[in-house]
Amino acid sequence: SDGSVRGSQRYGYEGRDFISFELGSKNFVAADDAAEITRRRWEDENEAEGWENYLKHVCPEWLRKYVEYGR
Repeated sequence: SDGSVRGSQRYGYEGRDFISFELGSKNFVAADDAAEITRRRWEDENEAEGWENYLKHVCPEWLRKYVEYGR
């Protein structure tokens, strides 16, 4: 592994996709017109910065910790 972090965060309801955040592009992707409202609001509120931090730093740290617990 080269140590790079890749990932996404996805939300859905009733078995259907709603919205996702793609780390590589730092973009939210709305699955339908209803999710488009949320996408615009999250972009206006700069939510991408928080999700980028979560996916690049918090998740890998937790993953390392829990893998270590399993050893």
